[in-house]
Amino acid sequence: MKTILIAAMSLAICSNLWAAEDFGPTRTKIEQAMQGASRTDAEKARDAVERKPVETLEFFGLRENMRVLELVPGGGWYTKILAPTLRENGKLYISIGTDGIADSVLSQPGFDRVEILPLPEGMALANIGEFNFSVTDLDMVVTFRNLHNMNAESRTNLNAAVFDSLKSGGLYGVKDHTRRHMEETTRANGRRMDPVLVIKEIQDAGFEFVDFSTLHASPVDALELEVGNADVTGRTDRFTLLFRKP
Repeated sequence: MKTILIAAMSLAICSNLWAAEDFGPTRTKIEQAMQGASRTDAEKARDAVERKPVETLEFFGLRENMRVLELVPGGGWYTKILAPTLRENGKLYISIGTDGIADSVLSQPGFDRVEILPLPEGMALANIGEFNFSVTDLDMVVTFRNLHNMNAESRTNLNAAVFDSLKSGGLYGVKDHTRRHMEETTRANGRRMDPVLVIKEIQDAGFEFVDFSTLHASPVDALELEVGNADVTGRTDRFTLLFRKP
């Protein structure tokens, strides 16, 4: 994690309330899900070095009995871990950009309890208006490398909807590619986000900033290349942030 996040430490609310419950049973289910038949060899190859799902979900405070919403699931990399982990005692919802995963993942055995929460008709990832998810009192919302795809207005509307969907004490976990603080948008950094800006925007929605993790820091990434560049792809510096609804 780049030094810009050190300044954000003073904003953190030092609380580990979500860690009071033993993570052991949840860890076991995550590890079992990681070996699931739905996961490809290529997906499994990213576990140890790049994605670190056990450590990431533990930092976010996931427990196997939670009601969780995953935003913009993409190809289902995390869905394939979250759904089996939550299947017995919890519940997984997914929303935004779910068309592909509905056919490729949710049609497979064991994913029948995952529920899709559709956006209002006409809305898309790049242009999200004011809306509400059709659920409340969620325990957790997570999104992985997606905020950079939205403009400021869309992020504002999304963060407000996330806030409304969570119960008091609910957790919001965010990960994305790191951009230098206050750096203007260029072709090279267009798929990166300023973590300080992300913190401010999510706090403006009413959240408390709980903590950040260096799990996905990358010293080989100087924050100068486009994230798909061969010299950094798969090894970009990524910030990992946790927020809580008061």
